Amino acid sequence: MEKVNQTFFLSHGSPTLSIDDTLEARQFFKSWTHKVLPQKPKSILVISAHWDTKFPSVNTVLRNNTIHDFYGFPDPMYKLKYEAPGAIELGKRVKELLMKEGGMKRVDEDTKRGLDHGAWVPLMLMYPEADIPICQLSVQSNQNGSYHYNMGKALASLKDEGVLIIGSGSATHNLRKLDFNITNGASVPWALEFDHWLKDSLLQGRYGDVNEWEERAPNAKVAHPWPEHLYPLHVAMGAAGEDAKAEQIHTSWQLGTLSYSSYSFTSSP
Repeated sequence: MEKVNQTFFLSHGSPTLSIDDTLEARQFFKSWTHKVLPQKPKSILVISAHWDTKFPSVNTVLRNNTIHDFYGFPDPMYKLKYEAPGAIELGKRVKELLMKEGGMKRVDEDTKRGLDHGAWVPLMLMYPEADIPICQLSVQSNQNGSYHYNMGKALASLKDEGVLIIGSGSATHNLRKLDFNITNGASVPWALEFDHWLKDSLLQGRYGDVNEWEERAPNAKVAHPWPEHLYPLHVAMGAAGEDAKAEQIHTSWQLGTLSYSSYSFTSSP
């Protein structure tokens, strides 16, 4: 079994990523196995911004159903299905590691929940065959960046077991500030400034600053009025390890304020 020596943070943008071929990010996700990660993982752990619980939760199901957790979008999007196998063993392993290594007192198992759009929309483009077992892990928006970084640290050994760890969120996420007049992939200054700060901090290995992003980043509260879309990044960062090298693997914009900036974290040998 091949180890996976990278973790990833993916900005999943708008649910229209599932059908809109004009989005640059869609082409990026579709090129995943050619350009980003040719190696096929044994299973995938996705930490999605769209599953937010008081205590960490994993889904342990035989087959993942497709959750259409978005409203007012074109009809064809509600017919899309991505029914990848569940990863029950992985879910139980995540629970065990979070409790043993991470010192968590309580980790819940959800035996019904499938994949939300933060998971299935990008994965449908990355792994269209839907043949890799997938487990989801929730975020806790009542906690902070360091908490999620430590959560990732507790899960680091999964990489040696052939597990691909993906945090799926958004580099910027303020849906009230979307600008429907901007259709050319441009971005507005406050969003770009936050996006650049995030990129510089990650590429320079300043993970401590990223853990304290609310104090350190410019326009933090405008870029993320709520933190749940950034926390998957902290989990991916923590799981890669302190000396991991970050690389920006994609960047593009939608409606002026929604960044698709995505990163890989390569663990040092």
